[in-house]
Amino acid sequence: MPYVKAKDSTDLYVKDWGSGRPVVLMHGWPLNADSWDDTAFALAKAGHRVIAYDRRGFGRSGQPWSGYDYDTFADDLATVLEVTGAQDATLVGFSMGGGEVARYMSRHGGKGVHSAALIASVAGYLLKTDDNPDGVDASVFEDMKANILKDRPHFFANFFQSFYGVGWISSPVSQEALDWSLMMTMQAGLKGTLDCVDAFGKTDFRPDLSALTVPTLVIHGTSDNTVPIDASARTVAKLVPQAELIEYSGSPHGLLLTDRDRVIEDLLRFLGTAA
Repeated sequence: MPYVKAKDSTDLYVKDWGSGRPVVLMHGWPLNADSWDDTAFALAKAGHRVIAYDRRGFGRSGQPWSGYDYDTFADDLATVLEVTGAQDATLVGFSMGGGEVARYMSRHGGKGVHSAALIASVAGYLLKTDDNPDGVDASVFEDMKANILKDRPHFFANFFQSFYGVGWISSPVSQEALDWSLMMTMQAGLKGTLDCVDAFGKTDFRPDLSALTVPTLVIHGTSDNTVPIDASARTVAKLVPQAELIEYSGSPHGLLLTDRDRVIEDLLRFLGTAA
């Protein structure tokens, strides 16, 4: 069953590995489900059923003209859970995938969800406003879209330098890892890539957080220059009673590669204690 059909008939590509209590993984922008492979492999080997899918517009999923908003993304997640029969599941969202977790919990009442994990997640509110001074200026998102339209491969080649915390002298990831990220990115459709900048950048998830009534693991790097920790993880920790916040000191945004082994260890521990 490599594909399921969303409510609007968009094909969603699904990977389903292993057996056991399900863990459902939502990927970050502008990647696809393959970005979870190392984590998914480790979780499946440890006795979990691991489901990861390409968000609409990305990877091998369909690329419709519309539907790049979090209500639709949450509905797509609901379809994946229903068709795969994933019940008593742990939802894990990386970066913009954390928004899917939060919106699913509020929009679908947390149906079938046992626990949740937010990794370098946008849940909280990324846009700087009068009541959210730790957010990001709106001009940053407009500049991102303009530069994507100008030269998409060049923009993302530079974007991943910050994403993974690459410096002048050293890098926590290999050049091949950077190349792989760019390869995944260029599989996405241009419309979805652009629309998702507004979706993750301008959606206020703070009202959704009250629906996170399950055990919730929150992992974030303190040197994340893509999703500032104060506007996201620390906000979640304040608003979600059952949240456990783990801050990775000095780590950047792309934790699934830069801190891979630690993320896997923390997830496995959480899945065990939340059993």
